[in-house]
Amino acid sequence: MTRPVLLRLVSIAGSAVGFYLPLSVVPMLADSSAGAGLATVALLVATVVVELVTPRLVARIGYRWSLGLGLLLLGAPTVVLAFASSPPAIVAVSLVRGAGFAVCTVAGGALTATLIPAERRGEGLALIGVVSGVTSLIALPLGVWAAHRWGFGPVFVATAAATLLALLSVPGLPARTPAAEGHRGVLAGLRSPALTRPALIFAASTTAVGVIVTYLPLAAAGLPAWVAPAALLAQPAAATAARWLAGHLGDRHGPARLLTPGILLAAAGTAALALTGRPAAMVAGSLLLGAGFGVLQNATLTLMFNRVPIGGENTVSAIWNSAYDLGMAAGAMAAGLIVGAAGYPATFLLTAALMLPALPLIHRDRRSAR
Repeated sequence: MTRPVLLRLVSIAGSAVGFYLPLSVVPMLADSSAGAGLATVALLVATVVVELVTPRLVARIGYRWSLGLGLLLLGAPTVVLAFASSPPAIVAVSLVRGAGFAVCTVAGGALTATLIPAERRGEGLALIGVVSGVTSLIALPLGVWAAHRWGFGPVFVATAAATLLALLSVPGLPARTPAAEGHRGVLAGLRSPALTRPALIFAASTTAVGVIVTYLPLAAAGLPAWVAPAALLAQPAAATAARWLAGHLGDRHGPARLLTPGILLAAAGTAALALTGRPAAMVAGSLLLGAGFGVLQNATLTLMFNRVPIGGENTVSAIWNSAYDLGMAAGAMAAGLIVGAAGYPATFLLTAALMLPALPLIHRDRRSAR
């Protein structure tokens, strides 16, 4: 727990608030299934595009300026939504915020990896995950609850304030490290199955997260008001606890052993969400999904960092975060296309089924590693 690590925790918390507090509120502001999906997809597509070029940005201007720029782009545009709710405004703000979040996650993730000893990487990433997870655990349902109680404006203003305050921690972080490599490292990483297989396995679970953060509040509209916030609280709570446990187990027994249980838990939880008329089933499903998702978060990221030499942290961070956001975007977009005709229960069941092809990929990755 060095000073740079403690300061890094501040910027992690700030970017998590900036991303998660309005994440389910913006689709509510859009006020339609199509508009909700479009807002989430715009956010995540911009995130993925910018994630792939962020290593070049870090190589050029360093970690401090990159993180500062990311926090500014993530937080400041949110204020616009307090005064404008038209579809073009929502999409434009989502695009800019996605770019900011991309810079925060890739530059920050690579910097974090250099601050943690390699032999304790699983535990270190678990600690970072706890800070990010607890923040998202509070922010995601709090945004929905606050929007119902006080309206959309206060949520968006609070998002901007919390994110911009995190800028105060940036000057104390290292400006550069040996990991600040160029864009060619990302392209080479995308050609390496040792990195792309874990990323694809993780992306299989993030599709479900993209579906529930976008559509669970709408699916629970006819249920008591506490159901959607409780389910959105259960998912990151379980993910945070599971990520912490996975860090300890992965350092001792190897992260690859955790991949299959993670996928099975996430698929079972998503399938349980199909019982949309039962509040207990929706909360329990979110818990199971969160547990599987948390295990996969730690196991896949640790596995990928273990497979690159010193200096490859930016490549891993860019690929892993792109898989995270592409999965979420694909889930939100695909669900938006079918939910109108198929309904929410069928959409959740289909999302669960689409995670299962990751199981043969896990087996293949394990054989290749041997």
